[in-house]
Amino acid sequence: MASTSSSTAVEERERKRKRTAAGESTAAAAEAQPSKWRTRREHEIYSSKLLEALRLVRAGSSSPSAAAAAAPAPPRSRAVREAADRALAVAARGRTRWSRAILASRRRRLQAAHRARLRAPTSPSSRHATATAAAAGPSAPGKAPKTPPLARKANVLGRLVPGCRKLPFPALLAEASDYIAALEMQVRAMTALAEVLSTVSASSSNSGGSSSSPP
Repeated sequence: MASTSSSTAVEERERKRKRTAAGESTAAAAEAQPSKWRTRREHEIYSSKLLEALRLVRAGSSSPSAAAAAAPAPPRSRAVREAADRALAVAARGRTRWSRAILASRRRRLQAAHRARLRAPTSPSSRHATATAAAAGPSAPGKAPKTPPLARKANVLGRLVPGCRKLPFPALLAEASDYIAALEMQVRAMTALAEVLSTVSASSSNSGGSSSSPP
C-alpha cells in the first residue's frame, strides 16, 4: 500500500514537472517570436484601415444622418480615438480577446442608444424611487479580506486591457503584451499620418500665399 502511494506521488511530481517545462518552453518561444505588430505588412494594413475610419468620422461630422442627429454626437477627439481603436481591432481580425471586446463594446453602445431612444420616459414617481434607492446605497458589508499585491496588480492590468478582467494570469499577460505591441504600432501609424497631413497643409498654405501675392 505504501509503495503504491509513493509511486503515485512520484508520478504526480513528474506530471507537474512536465507541465512546467512545457509552459516555460511555450513562453520562451513566444518571447523569441517577433510580434506581428512590428512588421511592415501589419503597419500598412492598419494605416489603410485607419484612413478609412477617419474618412468615415469626417463624413459623419460634416453630413450627419437622421440616426446620428437623434443621438448626441461624441466630441471630435473621442470620435477619432474610437475610430483608431476600432481600426486596430479590425486589423487584429478578432484573434485576440481585446480586439473582440472593442468591437463588441461598439455594438453594445449602438444597441443601448437605440433602446434609450425607444424607451418611454419614466414617471416622476419612478425616478424619485430610483434616486432614493441610489442615495441609500448598499448595506455596509463586513471587512473584506486583504487582496495580495500580485492579485491587485493583475486586477488593475485586467481593467486596462479591454475584455480581460476575468482572465487567468498567464492569459492576461499574453493579451496585455499583444495589446501593448498593437498600441505602439498605432502610435507610430498616427504619428506618421500627422506628419504627412502637416506637410500637406504647410505646402498648400505656402502655395496659396505665393499665388495671392502681387507680381
